[in-house]
Amino acid sequence: MSTKLTSSDIFQRISPALASSLFSYLFENEKPLYKATIEAVAKQRKLRPVFIERKSRNERHAWLHEALGRKASDAIAGHILQIWLVGRHKALLCDFLDVLGIKHDENGTVENLPPQPEKELLEKAVNDVLQKHEAETVAVYLHAFQALNDTGWTSLDEILEKDERLQLGKVVAA
Repeated sequence: MSTKLTSSDIFQRISPALASSLFSYLFENEKPLYKATIEAVAKQRKLRPVFIERKSRNERHAWLHEALGRKASDAIAGHILQIWLVGRHKALLCDFLDVLGIKHDENGTVENLPPQPEKELLEKAVNDVLQKHEAETVAVYLHAFQALNDTGWTSLDEILEKDERLQLGKVVAA
């Protein structure tokens, strides 16, 4: 049974602390994307962006966290995850791909994803990155890796399903 999460599912399950960290990163380093996210989410909810912009930063981030956990926001959520992972966590991406022997650029992005590696090598890569990086961030990356690739790797699905360290938290949005 595949438990492949969508990008909005990932937002439903990440902790408020990680979501706040993600939005703070965007606010400080990706201002046009941060503003565009507010505008897109406001439009979906039939609100004016100023309604969101006037909230305190903590309230705004909590509101964005909840909004990006909705199915209607899946495309936006996927884009946000990609930008945050490549911008803030490129060391994690590079570490994972290096163990797998997958060529990538300095940001940990891959032109053409190769076929699924051997499950033992994949397990080694997962264990290595879990030793070097925060578990929830690793879980978000691996789930996003699956969500943002057309086919994903069935062995990675199995690892994500069985490894307790990679379970994202309880659903925070309906």
